[in-house]
Amino acid sequence: MEFTSIPGVGEKTAEALSDLDDPAAALREGDVATLARAPGLTEGRAAAVAQGAIRRRHDDPGGWAATDRADEVYADALALLQDRAVTDYARKRLRTLYPSPAGSRIEEVREWAAEAVEREPDEAVLDALAGVEPLSEPRGLRVRERALATADAERFAAAEAAFPELSVEVVEDARDLAELARSYSTVIALDEQFAGIDVDGDVRVVTDPEENVETVAPERLLSFFAENRDRLEAAAAVHEAAGMDPAADLADLRDVLSRLDEDGTVLGDDELRRLSNAVDDLDAAASTAASVANDHLRDAIREQDVTIQGQDFLSLVEQGARVDQLLSRELSDEYDEALRKAREHFVDALGLESGEVEFAERVFAGDPTFPVEHNEEPLARLRTELKAARDRRASELKADLAADLAELREDVEALVGDALELDVELAVSRFARDFDCTMPEFVGGPAAGGGVGAGAGANAGAGGDAAPESNEDAGFAIEAGRSPLLDVEFGDVDPVDYDVSGVTLLSGVNSGGKTSTLDLAALVVTLAHMGLPVPAESLRLQRFSELHYYAKSQGTLDAGAFESTLRDFGDLVEGATGRLVLVDELESITEPGASAKIIAGILEALSGQGTTAVFVSHLAREIRAAADFDVAVDGIEAVGLEDGELVVNRSPRKDHLARSTPELIVEKLSEESGEGGAAGFYEGLLEKF
Repeated sequence: MEFTSIPGVGEKTAEALSDLDDPAAALREGDVATLARAPGLTEGRAAAVAQGAIRRRHDDPGGWAATDRADEVYADALALLQDRAVTDYARKRLRTLYPSPAGSRIEEVREWAAEAVEREPDEAVLDALAGVEPLSEPRGLRVRERALATADAERFAAAEAAFPELSVEVVEDARDLAELARSYSTVIALDEQFAGIDVDGDVRVVTDPEENVETVAPERLLSFFAENRDRLEAAAAVHEAAGMDPAADLADLRDVLSRLDEDGTVLGDDELRRLSNAVDDLDAAASTAASVANDHLRDAIREQDVTIQGQDFLSLVEQGARVDQLLSRELSDEYDEALRKAREHFVDALGLESGEVEFAERVFAGDPTFPVEHNEEPLARLRTELKAARDRRASELKADLAADLAELREDVEALVGDALELDVELAVSRFARDFDCTMPEFVGGPAAGGGVGAGAGANAGAGGDAAPESNEDAGFAIEAGRSPLLDVEFGDVDPVDYDVSGVTLLSGVNSGGKTSTLDLAALVVTLAHMGLPVPAESLRLQRFSELHYYAKSQGTLDAGAFESTLRDFGDLVEGATGRLVLVDELESITEPGASAKIIAGILEALSGQGTTAVFVSHLAREIRAAADFDVAVDGIEAVGLEDGELVVNRSPRKDHLARSTPELIVEKLSEESGEGGAAGFYEGLLEKF
């Protein structure tokens, strides 16, 4: 795959992606966790790259949300989903869901979402997900007791790149190899020419080290599993709580984790423990053993009378004898017993075995002295032997455990990946359940629809071209839609029915819900083009090529801004077929009289192109009068005033010019005035509307 052909991927990112084992599969599956392992790619950047790969696969030009307000609606929709994810991974992974005009992309997500909404968001599963994160590779790992050796410069460079945790040395012959073996516990030669060479030390030949990581650098696997222990255990708990079939055998996984300490060392081996303790306690054991011998000699001297004849004393002095030599003749047996006790204590304290006991004989040996001291040279040799035995044992255990871990490596990656993907699915399920969602039905292609609880939309299609097959297929029809974006509890939101085909003006009183109706339409259409369920009893819509949503302008624009806005609409009406256009009170950009004419002109241009458009306006009567075609006008009807508050039917009434708030107030005053003098005044005002 040519990575630079993916939208948003340059040479640097392409090079990073090429370092992955199977980047094509990760891009195809939208696997953000795997993509984020590429050098320099954050999870957020990985999500953007995954989205670019999806667009390329579906020949999606992007830019469906064509205005800032349309982008904001998409961001709001995405936030509703992300708020229902447990893991950071799922929140980033959800960013690969985006509104698309491509039928194949919409259908792909619909099939996935139909299965996702069937997931039961059990509390035990959600609690277990809190501990799951993408697996991380250990950093800063350094192995000092092992080295790689090669006589080839190219292999040297490759080995340094492949095994940064090991020292890599250049050797020319067996003598160099033997010299290197004196500095390391283990040397691994990478060249076939060293096979069969007999040198002192632990020297092995491995000509394909990259294929034998568990042998060459078992610490890498051990550190990986140790560092990710909590994540693996959490992922295992997710599978058990959710009743999922795990990719890895959980009993085997827990067994190998129980043999691994948090720092990556192997647990549970008595021999390694004995050797490690012996190395650590060697000096202390030697000192204590010497004390045992000296205590015995002191007791012997105190209890025994020593008599030396004068002639013997003179002879010994003339020979330069020390006091301890004078005593050795009388206490030689006791001295031998003192050394025996010292050796016995030394052996027992360190747990030395038969092949190591001979060192104890030499550590406490020699002519009688007082106080007794150990011999440093044999003690140093014993230390070397114990360390070598410890390192050999540790290497054997590491290699054995690493071999078991290597068999689990791919499975545990799938185990964690499946748990994280479950969180993505559960976010969609929780969204659908929280907001009583259903799968929308796209017209102009295969039938689609059904309720969330019955695997809705599994066989649904988004199909066809963006343009509808007939006028009946144009636009959208919402039944009992409720917006979760309103600043009230979702259960308190009034359901809205609204269907639009072609170009329509939406009228209504202030604070009657015109803007929230546009927001609802934008939200459900955006979710539908993301392939997701929508918060409505049903939604029927065509597949739109773009969404152009223009928010209400904040005050009258100056000449430059007004000109820029008109340029935007000039671009909009050029090739607008298949678009959905939502505009909120465009008249606020300039004087009401001019606004009505401008809006009428825009509607005329859009009406001839098969565009679906809803323009919210308080100038519906004036716009309709200025337009050269019969503009449809819908109205959000205020049915009256109660205690100074509007009572509104939130569902727009078709072909109805809604009354304004002033008209309702005048009507109320007229009804309350009775036969008084003001009654005629109010009735006269009413006639003006």
